[in-house]
Amino acid sequence: MFSKATPMLDSPHHETAKPTAAQLSALTIGCIGVAYGDIGTSPLYAFREAVKAVSHGGALLPLEIYGILSIIIWSVTLIVTLKYILFLLRVDNRGEGGSLSLMALALKTATPGRRDFSILLGIGMVGAALFYSDAAITPAMSVLSAVEGINLMTERDISHVVLPIAIVLLLILFSWQKRGTQKVSVFFGPVMVVWFLVLAFNGIMWIVKDPSILKVFSPYYAVQFLSHHGELSLIVLGAAFLSVTGAESLYADLGHFGRKPIQIAWFVLVFPALILNYIGQGALLLHNPSAIENPFYLMVSDSWLIPMVILSTLATIIASQAVITGTYSLTRQAIQLGLMPRLEIRHTSESQEGQIYLPKINRMLLLGVLFLCVVFKSSSALASAYGIAVTGTMIVSSMMAFYVMWRVWHRNPLLAACLVLPFLLLECVFLSANMLKVFEGGIVPLALATMLTLLMYVWVAGTRYLRRKDHRQAVALTDLMERLERETPARVPGTAIFLTSSPHDAPIALIQNLKHNKVLHDHNIVLTIINTEMPKISDAHRIVIDPINSSMTRVLIHFGYMETPDVPKALNLARAMGLEVDLSESSFFLGKRSIISDPKRGLPEWQDHIYIALARSAASATDFYRIPYDKVVELGIQITV
Repeated sequence: MFSKATPMLDSPHHETAKPTAAQLSALTIGCIGVAYGDIGTSPLYAFREAVKAVSHGGALLPLEIYGILSIIIWSVTLIVTLKYILFLLRVDNRGEGGSLSLMALALKTATPGRRDFSILLGIGMVGAALFYSDAAITPAMSVLSAVEGINLMTERDISHVVLPIAIVLLLILFSWQKRGTQKVSVFFGPVMVVWFLVLAFNGIMWIVKDPSILKVFSPYYAVQFLSHHGELSLIVLGAAFLSVTGAESLYADLGHFGRKPIQIAWFVLVFPALILNYIGQGALLLHNPSAIENPFYLMVSDSWLIPMVILSTLATIIASQAVITGTYSLTRQAIQLGLMPRLEIRHTSESQEGQIYLPKINRMLLLGVLFLCVVFKSSSALASAYGIAVTGTMIVSSMMAFYVMWRVWHRNPLLAACLVLPFLLLECVFLSANMLKVFEGGIVPLALATMLTLLMYVWVAGTRYLRRKDHRQAVALTDLMERLERETPARVPGTAIFLTSSPHDAPIALIQNLKHNKVLHDHNIVLTIINTEMPKISDAHRIVIDPINSSMTRVLIHFGYMETPDVPKALNLARAMGLEVDLSESSFFLGKRSIISDPKRGLPEWQDHIYIALARSAASATDFYRIPYDKVVELGIQITV
């Protein structure tokens, strides 16, 4: 688990300078291409799945169309507009959003080992696991729904080519990740702006043919539908919930764009375009009931169908890219917060720190997406698996928001409950509706989330056990210094840098070096990396230098959970602050653990095997901390778990 920040890190959050008009415009367009990619492609399938749940192959009554549209409109308004855009974007961790950011903020008030700490940690694990499930479903769902438009291009049945085309597009998308998205990401915003304008235009074209459809803004039709359709209304709620998938992603992107650009983009373009398109699809069904097969594509004439399929495919690829990038960012947070083992993180851009690529996550996510495509074969079948992961993630963010307002911001708990409870109850209703789909495919995200939560739990439990064991067996650094003053081992020139998890204990590598090589360098640095609950750390607060004696210096380097640790860069910063270190003449000594199972103590044996497998899959400290290979000396030690 991450270390608690030192007092000097608890300084007030520095407000960022207000962006200029040009910067605000650029950020707004950028967030349209990233934050709104997922929710922006929901018109491809949300209304279609809702009306199909009612029609059963027949035509719908006008009141049924009004009711479904009203449910969708008010779902988007209540969940996305009120909860996320107006409320949750203000509940942030120093400008960062997302369930893990809220968990990190909430854990500031909890004590490790206490029940509240464990509960918060567990909720955070579940939220992260559900986000991963959503991340696997979104690319499969979005790309399949876009490619399915080719079925309308010809009278012949060519549905058999949809799946192969979708798989090829997904393979290209995931294989491109290692190259980075810096060159193509500049087109994301403009393409999605065109997408939303086209959504709005198509909707308006059908609304003007039957303006009476605008009565769906009245919640009366939603209430009437829900009260007259019994269990069927829950099925429709589950399908209508597809219209708000992606809301959690835009909250997680808060730190990249800021609250104001996200809000401007929503109210000026995204929200009106989505609502107009949904209403337009309803107007189309009133005019042509047979369009229920695919109302989104049948809104356009035959001559515009091919351009619409191409634009839809581009939009879904962009939406998928945004989810993939968000998964990389979430994984980096989870690693820094101690929920996952270290994984290789590559930077794909020299100018943008957030442009990262995680090879293992990319491969695992690709396998998950392809598995879902092959098993479900169509977006309609996959829709059954979509809502559960998203509603679960939303419930987690609501619970975390309540705790942060109550315990971190010290707001009145009744006030916090009044703000959060209505959203939480609504999300529980949607979760109940989506749970009806468990045996139609909803079991897949639940099983995946359960497995990922279990892996994170075992990793946290195993790491916590080994740290307690290390602490019991550790030699205090001050005691070792006293012994060295008495025994005075042989000295060798140069600087030795020893990494250790505790700044107060002697590093294992230092003890092993003295035991086997019986030498001590002229200058020694005991280096501790501290992962904090803050998103990012300023350079002024990153380094703490603590001289112990003439030959030994203790150095603490702080990293936020949104940052990728770079030890050489941090040491160069420490050198500018007065630390005597020349990296060209220094060696890094790392303790390399070989973990074996001990069935008699520690974790249960089945957890031992999981933890050992996770530990072996972890990236080396050399790679993770970006230490040059030719400067590293590894000293091994065997330890049981």
